[in-house]
Amino acid sequence: MPATQSQDEDHWESLPAGIRTQVDGYVLQDSLFPAVKLVWNAGRARGIGLHEAQLVVHERYVLLGDRIARTPECPLDLESLSALVSGLPGRVAAIEAVWDGDTVHDWFVKLLAITDDPAEERHLATVHSRHDRDRDPAEAAAGAGRTLADHLGVPFHFANPDDPGFDAPRWRP
Repeated sequence: MPATQSQDEDHWESLPAGIRTQVDGYVLQDSLFPAVKLVWNAGRARGIGLHEAQLVVHERYVLLGDRIARTPECPLDLESLSALVSGLPGRVAAIEAVWDGDTVHDWFVKLLAITDDPAEERHLATVHSRHDRDRDPAEAAAGAGRTLADHLGVPFHFANPDDPGFDAPRWRP
């Protein structure tokens, strides 16, 4: 057993039983942030820092695996996306895919509807990479976005599908 895993188990065992039960409850609900926050808050006096709390919760995710009620994926089919767009105020001027990311999910792609009156962007879907499925989030979002844009007769924009980052140019009319 790797040393870090043994240390994570020691950290886990150092937590009170009630805290461990609550953490597992959060993990089973796929609520990563509350689980990490709880381990960190309850474990500070036991030498558990934020990084250690993240590792402890990761190990719980690995252990509980198939029992976790995973957050459902956003639908990418034309019928579902069309239904989401039809409820938007204003005229849809474009469909855009943009990279986004965080420390939990790494890089992912958001599919947006850009409206012109009111001038807003509305979230339609988030496409994450999945370890249990061979799916590139950029390809999946681009395919769904192009299909929706063609259906609506508006432009589709994805500035840099091959390079995740926050600095890609956004769609402009």
